[in-house]
Amino acid sequence: MSPTPSPSRLSPPVHAFFLVNEGIAFLLELMILVVLAWWGFSRDIGWAGSLGLAVAAPAAAAVLWGMFAAPKSRFTVPLAAQLAVKAVVFGAAALALLALGQRQPALWFAVAVVVNTALSAYYRNRS
Repeated sequence: MSPTPSPSRLSPPVHAFFLVNEGIAFLLELMILVVLAWWGFSRDIGWAGSLGLAVAAPAAAAVLWGMFAAPKSRFTVPLAAQLAVKAVVFGAAALALLALGQRQPALWFAVAVVVNTALSAYYRNRS
């Protein structure tokens, strides 16, 4: 896993943009948990089943993320594997939005994820 770019190696305006991008990445990651919980709770499988799925779906995403995709993940994996895990987790959230009938938010979420990930990769290679 590639380290986070060193702030001292980026010019002040680029560093500020990097920090904003990292903040957006964190918000997108929080959105995964919210969307998966919303999706789970909206399933028509009884109150207990919906509640269980509303807890289990984001928990599974968080565990997967924490093990392989987080900056301080438990296991160090190649960048391709890390990006694959991110694609699965972010993709699950986008598909959950589609299943909820939220086509435009799903599209905007997916676009934001792709742009944010591309910018993160750019900064990683720049430093």
